[in-house]
Amino acid sequence: EALTAECVSAAMEKTFSQWKRQCLNKVDLSKKGAVDEDIEHVVSLLNSCEEYFTTSSCSGRIILIDGAPESSDVQKQNCVWLFVSHQKCKPDDLISALSRSRGDALMKFEPFVLHVQCRRLDDAQLVHSVAINSGFRNSGLTVSKTGKIISAVRSTHSLEVPLSHEGKLLVEDEYIHFLTQVANQKMEENLRRIHRFYQNLQSALLTEKLQKLQIPDPPISQELQDPPHSLETEKGEEKEERQKSKTSVYKRRRKREQHCQTDCCHGDGPSRSMPELDDCLDLFT
Repeated sequence: EALTAECVSAAMEKTFSQWKRQCLNKVDLSKKGAVDEDIEHVVSLLNSCEEYFTTSSCSGRIILIDGAPESSDVQKQNCVWLFVSHQKCKPDDLISALSRSRGDALMKFEPFVLHVQCRRLDDAQLVHSVAINSGFRNSGLTVSKTGKIISAVRSTHSLEVPLSHEGKLLVEDEYIHFLTQVANQKMEENLRRIHRFYQNLQSALLTEKLQKLQIPDPPISQELQDPPHSLETEKGEEKEERQKSKTSVYKRRRKREQHCQTDCCHGDGPSRSMPELDDCLDLFT
């Protein structure tokens, strides 16, 4: 079973590499045909990592689209793009674009969006965590039946306002000035969040790399592995040492007294018998 799991993992690794190569080599089919300038550094960072590659992205935009009056689907393919900007705009830009409306004009602010295909689920969770902590609260993960793991970085601070109906303007110029100011404020916040996302992503990727390269702890020496003597053992050893010392002292004292007794037997004083001396010394043993 372990060998089978390793084979499956190796096959998925190879498949991911093929997907990445095909995606990065294909032609950009977006209207702009290139990655937006404000997120080039984010896309480059992810694509430089072997665990990731980007599948689609937008730095955020202010758009004005004109749709057919009979349709309520603002995402329809046949809508006319009256105005689009990936930077802050001016009220006159919107007013000029609205003059060309022949249907139902809709102004929208769409925040930064990024889709990243990830090698493993752990890699996708890293991107998702960075996105949430950077303010992109609408981010999420998806796993397809073919094993593709996609981390989507999305935000909720969007804006969508109808401005005309059947080519007739519904609002005054003053409101368009106000609406432009709101959209520009959202664009500024959007750029701040992109910057936070990039900084947090750099930090998270570096931490992940250092953890993979971490040197294992050195083995513990035998002296540290051996458990220390118990308190009872230490007390027993101390008691034994004291007993040995005490016995040694008594032996030396006994020898001195025996030597003194021998000297008295050869002297002028009265002598004592050896059995009596032995009885006295036995008191010390």
